Amino acid sequence: MKDQFELVSEYKPSGDQPEAIKELVSGLKEDKKFQVLLGATGTGKTFTISNVIAQVNRPTLVFAHNKTLAGQLYSEFKEFFPHNRVEYFVSYFDYYQPEAYLPKTDTYIDKNTKTNEELDMLRMAAVNSVLERRDTIIVASVASIYGASNPEQYRHMIFTLRTGQIIERNELMLALVHQQYKRNDTDPLRGTFRVRGDVIEITPGHTDRYLIRIEMFDDEVERIFKEIGYKGDTVVTNYEVGDNVKITDGPFKMLAGKITSIDLDAGKANVSIDLFGQETNVELELTQFTKE
Repeated sequence: MKDQFELVSEYKPSGDQPEAIKELVSGLKEDKKFQVLLGATGTGKTFTISNVIAQVNRPTLVFAHNKTLAGQLYSEFKEFFPHNRVEYFVSYFDYYQPEAYLPKTDTYIDKNTKTNEELDMLRMAAVNSVLERRDTIIVASVASIYGASNPEQYRHMIFTLRTGQIIERNELMLALVHQQYKRNDTDPLRGTFRVRGDVIEITPGHTDRYLIRIEMFDDEVERIFKEIGYKGDTVVTNYEVGDNVKITDGPFKMLAGKITSIDLDAGKANVSIDLFGQETNVELELTQFTKE
């Protein structure tokens, strides 16, 4: 588990930025409640704040006043911190009509909403990240906080399962149902699980990039691991550091390599390949290679 922010950029602070970074970091260490960074559009305010985050090394919440700006900041922070958790937490309503009453016509208008499943998933991923890791940046719109649940309620719903644990299969399935998972043996959608003999496959609610596969022997949990899956599709395979792979897509197609690091949540891995006689690490999507 990472606990250190790692800022990745080909640029170095310049102009007034070094002094601004120094003062902001100093102010945070002195527990100042309010600090203001002034700057015109395009002067590198996000880069300046990224340097502050990297130096202070605390979980960070970034508020924006609308989804458009939140999306822009999310993309920028993702570029600056590719090895850390950067999450997007905005309102999941595509459409929201509050209830209303029109006295003139004695008309009652019922509340009508339409939610966005992908935004709901990203919200759950944000809560999951901040409970799991300290190297987390959450970019949020101000309106989204009104629909947030109590973090303590979320924490109380955490269910721990370990290899070697003795638990009946039916008891495990009941625990999943209590966590609001639904059994679906045909279509592994988010927030569902399916059972195949002694194997239980769980599709988490906070991601569609992998399944959690639990293999049991009698009443003992024999193995637990992640398998890569995308948006409910058939599982591709499970990868580990050190696996020999063959690249099947992209500019390095047909080359062989070895996985040096992997990030299942991001759906990416670093693969070491021989490029013009020199060992080189390249970042690839997990769908761009297969096991040899």
